[in-house]
Amino acid sequence: MSFFDAAYQGTPPWDIGRPQDAFVALAEAGEIRGSVLDIGCGTGENALYLASRGLEVWGVDLAPTAIEKARAKAKARGVKATFRIADALRLSDLGRTFDTAIDSGLFHTFSDEERPRFATGLARILPPEGRYFMMCFSEHEPADWGGPRRVTQAEIRAAFRDGWHVDSIHEARFGTHLHGGPGTGGHAWLASITRRDQTRPPSRGGRS
Repeated sequence: MSFFDAAYQGTPPWDIGRPQDAFVALAEAGEIRGSVLDIGCGTGENALYLASRGLEVWGVDLAPTAIEKARAKAKARGVKATFRIADALRLSDLGRTFDTAIDSGLFHTFSDEERPRFATGLARILPPEGRYFMMCFSEHEPADWGGPRRVTQAEIRAAFRDGWHVDSIHEARFGTHLHGGPGTGGHAWLASITRRDQTRPPSRGGRS
């Protein structure tokens, strides 16, 4: 049994029973559009929230227990969403593309070697101008309680240097059971990243 599947036998610190505030705000602002892939969806709170807004949503996670719980939530709430066991480093195995991808707390689990593999796989399931919204713990989060790696803005930009445009990186809060209720959370970066159309030269303007 993997570390993450074992964690989902109970309630891991990041499984807060509600969507992350940062993704609620993005959805309310109309930033998350079209078909959506929630990568590393856990027990599905972000995916189910987006699906409840009428979006077509798939959630994928490598932990079978998490997917089982996500499917049970969808059934109990009467929300239509697709949940599948899948490896985030093999996204092309899904056999389809999405307009938008979200990632709440997955990227910061990757090793240095896995980051470019993930970016390459992500490019295969997003069309040109498809967008990826990612939240990860930042280097400003104290390390005294352990947890996953902290990530710098420079590391995010390096991972998505080729074939991508980093639209913005903003400070955010990552809700966990270790950081209190809504409005609080661990120090995080919220990144908006767009897949470039490789048939056209990069715009000199664009988002920043």
